[in-house]
Amino acid sequence: MSMFCYQCQEACKGVGCDVAGMCGKKEDTAKLQDMLIFASKGLAVVAENAGLAEDQEIGDLLCEALFVTVTNTNFDNAAITAEITKVLAKRDEIRNGASMPDGLPECATWTGDESEYVAKGEKEGVLSTANEDVRSLRELLVYGLKGTAAYAHHAAVLGKRDPSIFKGMVKGLASTTKDLSVDEMVGEVLASGEIAVTTMATLDAANTGAYGTPEVTEVNIGVGDKPGILISGHDLKDLEMLLEQIDAMGADVDVYTHGEMLPAHYYPAFKKNSRMRGNYGNAWWKQKEEFESFNGPILMTTNCIVPVKDSYKDRIFTTGTTGWPGVKHIDADADGKKDFSEIIKLAEKCQAPTEIETGKIVGGFAHDQVMALAGKVVEAVQSGAIKRFVVMAGCDGRHKTRDYFTKVAEQLPSDAVILTAGCAKYRYNKLNLGDIGGIPRVLDAGQCNDSYSLAVIALKLKEAFGLDDINELPLSFDIAWYEQKAVAVLLALLHLGVKGIRLGPTLPAFVSPNVLKVLVENFDIKPTATVEEDVEAIMAGK
Repeated sequence: MSMFCYQCQEACKGVGCDVAGMCGKKEDTAKLQDMLIFASKGLAVVAENAGLAEDQEIGDLLCEALFVTVTNTNFDNAAITAEITKVLAKRDEIRNGASMPDGLPECATWTGDESEYVAKGEKEGVLSTANEDVRSLRELLVYGLKGTAAYAHHAAVLGKRDPSIFKGMVKGLASTTKDLSVDEMVGEVLASGEIAVTTMATLDAANTGAYGTPEVTEVNIGVGDKPGILISGHDLKDLEMLLEQIDAMGADVDVYTHGEMLPAHYYPAFKKNSRMRGNYGNAWWKQKEEFESFNGPILMTTNCIVPVKDSYKDRIFTTGTTGWPGVKHIDADADGKKDFSEIIKLAEKCQAPTEIETGKIVGGFAHDQVMALAGKVVEAVQSGAIKRFVVMAGCDGRHKTRDYFTKVAEQLPSDAVILTAGCAKYRYNKLNLGDIGGIPRVLDAGQCNDSYSLAVIALKLKEAFGLDDINELPLSFDIAWYEQKAVAVLLALLHLGVKGIRLGPTLPAFVSPNVLKVLVENFDIKPTATVEEDVEAIMAGK
C-alpha cells in the first residue's frame, strides 16, 4: 500500500485508493496532504491551549490549509509543501510564545524539516488510527471541517468572518488528537454540523451583501461569435475582478461560467453585466472535453480541477487554493487583488468557443425568491397540486450509477417539485419537466453552499404550515455526494434535525458499520436503492 485515501465517493472499490487516487492524485501528493492535516491538527492544539481559538489569522490559515486538501483542489506538491511550512511556522510561533501544558500530542511538537514531509505524512495518515470506529468518527469530523473550511474561506475573501466558526474548527481538529469516548466523538461530529450551518449562513450573507439577492434567471447555454474566457470553480470574487479588468482593458471578449460558477448569473451584480454570455458545459467531471472545445483560456478558481490535458495546458490558469503542476498560478497581492491581464490578452487571440449545446436553463431560486412565492406554494400544497418536495442537492461525479438521479427526476410524478443546489443539478436541470401552476418543477438555489437556502426554505415552510417538526413537511431528501463539502452539508442537515436522508450513489467508505448504525438509529440515514423503490417511498413520505 503506497497511500491510503477514502475521503471521496470514488474511493477505489468502495474501500479506499491505495496506489493512486481515482481523482488523479499521486502517492507523494496524498502523503503531503496527510502531512498538512497533521500540521493543521497541531496548530489547532496549540491555538486551543493558548486561548487563541477565535484568532482571525489562525482561523484563516486553518481554513486555507484544509481547503487545499479537499478532493480535486490542489495537486501541486510545491504549493502543498509551502502550505505545510506556513502552518508549522504559525504553530511554533504560538507554542514558543505561550505556556503550554505537558504531554502535547506529536502534531503540536514535531520538529522535522521539509525533506521529511512526505515520510511524516505517510506515518500520520488515515490508517495511523488503528481502531476502525475511532478512525471513522475522526475522519467524518475532519471531512466535515474540510467542507466547512472551504465555505468559510469563500466568506473571508468577501470580508465576512464569524469567530465562532474558527473556535469550532479549532476545537474539532484538536479533539481528533485526544482519547475521547465514542459519545464524546459523536458529539464533536454533530457539533461540526452546527458550525457548518453558521458558516453557510455567513457565506450567504457575504455573497448577497456583495452581489445582491439572487433572482430567477434564464441562462443561455449556447455560444456567441466572440472569443471567450471560461471561469470554473466557486469563487465569485475572482469573477468580479476578472470582469472589472476586462472592462478596464477594453477587451472584446465574453465570459462564460462552467460547473459550480453557473449560479453567478443569478446575482444582480453579474446578471446586468453584458460580458456575461452564458454557461458552457456541465459538471466538473466533463471538463477535459469541454475545456478542449472551449478554445479560449480557462480560470479555475477553486476545486474541482481534474488532471490537465496537454491540449489545453497552455491556456488554463489556477488561483486561490487550487493548483496543478506546471499550470500558471495567479496569486493575490497583499491587498487581495489578482492580475488576470495575461488571461484576458490570451483570450483576445483565441477562437470563439465551439458550440456544444443550445437553449436556456432557469435558476435563481434561493430562499428569498422561493419565500416570495410562499403563498402560492402553500396554496398549491393545500390544493393537492404539489404532493411532495424532493431535495436533490449535492455533488455530481463520474460514477456510472449516477444516472439514478436523472431517472428519479424523470420518474417523479408531475406533482413533485425538486429543490436543488450544487452540481448534482446537471443530472436533470436540462430536462423538460414542466411546472405546477407556474412554479417550475426544478428550483435551483445555486452552488453547493446554497444548500443553506434549501434549509431556510424548509424551515420557513414549516412555519407557514404551522408545524412543530421539519420532518412533518411533505419533504424528502435524496442527496448526491462526492467530496467533503457535501459531508459538511450532510452534517448541517443532521444538526437541523432532518431525518430520513437518502444518500448515494454509494455510502461513504469512511463510515464504519458501527458508525453507520449510529447514524441509522438516530437519523434514519439510508442508502439509495432502485429508482422505482425510492420514487415510490419518497412519494409515500418514507
